[in-house]
Amino acid sequence: MDKSGSKEAQEAKPLRHGYTTGSNAAAATKAALTALITQDEQTEATIHLPIGQDVTFTIVRCEFTLERAETEVIKDGGDDPDATHGARIIAEVTWRDESGIELDGGIGVGRVTKPGLPVEVGEAAINPVPRKMIRQAANDVLKQFELDRGVRVVISVPDGEEIAKKTLNGRLGILGGISILGTRGTVVPFSTAAYKASVAQAIRVAVKCGCEHIVLSTGGRTEKYGIDMYPELSEEAFVEMGDFVGFALLHCKRQGIKRVTMVGMMGKFSKIAQGVMMVHSKSAPIDFGFLAKVALEAGATEEQAELIRGANTAALVGDWMQEWGYPGFFELLSSYCCDMGLKEVGGGMELDTVIISMKAVLLGSARRIGAEDR
Repeated sequence: MDKSGSKEAQEAKPLRHGYTTGSNAAAATKAALTALITQDEQTEATIHLPIGQDVTFTIVRCEFTLERAETEVIKDGGDDPDATHGARIIAEVTWRDESGIELDGGIGVGRVTKPGLPVEVGEAAINPVPRKMIRQAANDVLKQFELDRGVRVVISVPDGEEIAKKTLNGRLGILGGISILGTRGTVVPFSTAAYKASVAQAIRVAVKCGCEHIVLSTGGRTEKYGIDMYPELSEEAFVEMGDFVGFALLHCKRQGIKRVTMVGMMGKFSKIAQGVMMVHSKSAPIDFGFLAKVALEAGATEEQAELIRGANTAALVGDWMQEWGYPGFFELLSSYCCDMGLKEVGGGMELDTVIISMKAVLLGSARRIGAEDR
């Protein structure tokens, strides 16, 4: 049957790619240095992206004197719901007496204060690929005009400190603003890559800070519950994994974490209990047949199990199990989560599962110690 006019087909329409903060910073740098050399206003700049494309950026502001130039671009994130979409990214370029290109961050670009990131402590949070792109853009201009002079580049994001509040930067020890990021040069719309990268980075920071017990949560409320549960743990130990359960667990395993606690709610954890390790609502529906099976194991009647099979939310099932007096249901579900999590990573760690209600009330928990699979 032709579904070309269906809702699914419409949703499958390709989304528009945007450009990373690193690409924008590189374009602004090229325009600023060109303006400094030529003393002409620049309205656009074309740079070569890591993925092999040449892209032209619009320069929305260009100011210059004989000693300095400053240009500004507006980050276009495409159809990606990125916190930095629409951010003003500014490059200031000045001459320096020494040779080479000096790069730093100004207002709104964070400063690294914790180990475990790809940038050294004390440096501006401009990641390696953007650093290379910015330096390359400056070198290309110097080469174009056959100049051998030292250049200082400062990247600023005026609203960066406010934007950073919507990111994980504070938890990662990046203070004072956003990070200048990007490995491809483009932003893939609704990509999981950026979130996965932040989860992996958070776990690396935790390891560098000496954490041997990490608490993975699915969101803000569950993370807060975890923080209240383990007040003795440092803030680096708490990592918001979102929907990427398997990815986070595997990364903990690779980093040698000894103990992991997962904190979440009925909906997503009922999926983990079945071995579903990517728990986004669109990735896998809730299996109410499975929840009915667990309810029967906890002592529920067949009539109650039949009601569960017809339920419309996992939270409702949780409410019923409390109302009907089957607390063992949540212990069983937690145990299944532990077993499936250990199966995913091949054992070799201690894994706890904590299931809470929408009102942040403990429903059940379990713990498993998994021997390393041979």
